[in-house]
Amino acid sequence: MKIIHCADLHLDSKLSANLSKEKARERRAELLDTFIRLCDLAEEDGTGHIIIAGDLFDVKNVSSHAKNTVTGIMERHPGIDFYYLKGNHDNAGEEDFPPNLHLFSQEWKYYRIPLNKERDVVIAGAELSDENCESIYDDLSLRVEDINIVTLHGQVSDYPSGGRPEIINLSGLRNRSIDYLALGHIHEHKTGRLPSRGEFVYPGCLEGRGFDECGEHGFELIDIDERELTLSHRFVPFAKRKLLTLFVDVSGAMTTLEICDLVKASIEDSGAGSGDLLKICLTGRVDVECEKDTEQIRQRFEREFYFLKVCDETSLAVDYESFMRDTSLKGEFVRILKSDRNLSEERRSAIIRCGIRALCGEEWK
Repeated sequence: MKIIHCADLHLDSKLSANLSKEKARERRAELLDTFIRLCDLAEEDGTGHIIIAGDLFDVKNVSSHAKNTVTGIMERHPGIDFYYLKGNHDNAGEEDFPPNLHLFSQEWKYYRIPLNKERDVVIAGAELSDENCESIYDDLSLRVEDINIVTLHGQVSDYPSGGRPEIINLSGLRNRSIDYLALGHIHEHKTGRLPSRGEFVYPGCLEGRGFDECGEHGFELIDIDERELTLSHRFVPFAKRKLLTLFVDVSGAMTTLEICDLVKASIEDSGAGSGDLLKICLTGRVDVECEKDTEQIRQRFEREFYFLKVCDETSLAVDYESFMRDTSLKGEFVRILKSDRNLSEERRSAIIRCGIRALCGEEWK
């Protein structure tokens, strides 16, 4: 028996932080298409169950297009049972979905899938709220002989939630005959032990949406051996595109052309593909007279990728002593700024760089 565990699809996200309106619209369609591909794969692979551990949608007022697409793909796969635990972004009612979608509530619900005469696979879940987040753990009732999968949405902690429904108290779930704790809310793949016989798993989001969600994204495939009565699982990369942040040390470079050479080498080492989204962060210490044009760098590489942005996080390597001894206008300028105790080092360095470039006859942008 195979079960797919996914979470945090965040369909209908605006995606406006980095992308243009056109690309944001295209990317929203890709997120929907990834869910369609997931359901198609499940049917092709003989996977009869999909757990969605929260945040299927990103907004409370879901567009009719997104809602109709999700409903339509579930109706197209009547042989798949969907188990949908609403997260903190979800607000969909039961009447909006087809009969092969099984919902949870603020009390434990148990869906039983027979294995043999004595044992079931149980998919249990509850939606955490202000009212139940402290008491819900005591109400969980699972049989030792079953294979038990529990789904929740929130951040795991070894301590009580303190009345916060976004916190999952792992201590309240230990030694409860849980074989697999299917979680949502954390957008990267993460696993951990859950005594006495289980693990907790965050599959992460199906698709990265921003540069705080870099790396591989996909779902967790649970495989239950019906003869041995054992459960195993593995992560399956599935995202259409990857998001990568590359930190490029440009220390010592004096021109934009030299910086482009360093960026090119970093991109080649990363293995980034043409369909990926890249963020290039320039780091290191550069000379005050370094000529560095981030817009030119962006234009140099942006055609090679779906999306690319360049961030300048360099600091200035200011040799104050050499300027202090200089009898030129540059030296006097640096000496005045060096004596100003009200300036932070970062601010002082930025002003010095601007001033030196201006004194050299260059425009400061």
